[in-house]
Amino acid sequence: MDTSVVRSRWSFRVAFTAVLLAAVSSLYGCNPQPPPFRGTAVDNVVWGRDFTLTAHTGERFDSQSLRGKVQVVFFGYTHCPDICAPTLAKLAQARQQLGDDAVKVQVLFVTVDPAHDTPAQLTKFLAGFDPTFIGLTGTQQEIRQVAGNHMSYFKAEGKNSQQVTHTGTMYLKDRQGRVRVLVKESVPVEDLVHDLRLLIKS
Repeated sequence: MDTSVVRSRWSFRVAFTAVLLAAVSSLYGCNPQPPPFRGTAVDNVVWGRDFTLTAHTGERFDSQSLRGKVQVVFFGYTHCPDICAPTLAKLAQARQQLGDDAVKVQVLFVTVDPAHDTPAQLTKFLAGFDPTFIGLTGTQQEIRQVAGNHMSYFKAEGKNSQQVTHTGTMYLKDRQGRVRVLVKESVPVEDLVHDLRLLIKS
């Protein structure tokens, strides 16, 4: 075969490959991949909307007021024997590790035991973790509505019992108030900080 033809075909292949790689690079540049969250990423969900409950200060609190901040919503109760205290301690550690960015994150602790978790009880309980945490309570109907809208489950063990079975998930919301990441209570603090930083930057 004529060597000029071979060179021509080779040149064509090299040029075609270069154009293809440039097109692929351009495509990824225009359509960046979603952030590599370490928790379970969710997007475009219709649940986890804003809500209004009673804060530990005794005043009504609307989560919509937190626009511009990353939210961490966690459902639990003050007499929880295992999950709640370690999770709140982990969130307090995460805020410490965030340094100056900590002011851009708001932790919301929503009780699933409103019969016992009064604003005063929430204030006393949260003081041992981080003074910036906001405790939230309300009527049984209000709590069930908010929990249900966040796909969070809870059930009292007995009529007169203070023990409540509940979901241990942390719901991370972006600065527009949208649920973006689901984080298990067993997650390492480093992973939690990683995901919070991504949401702060987004």
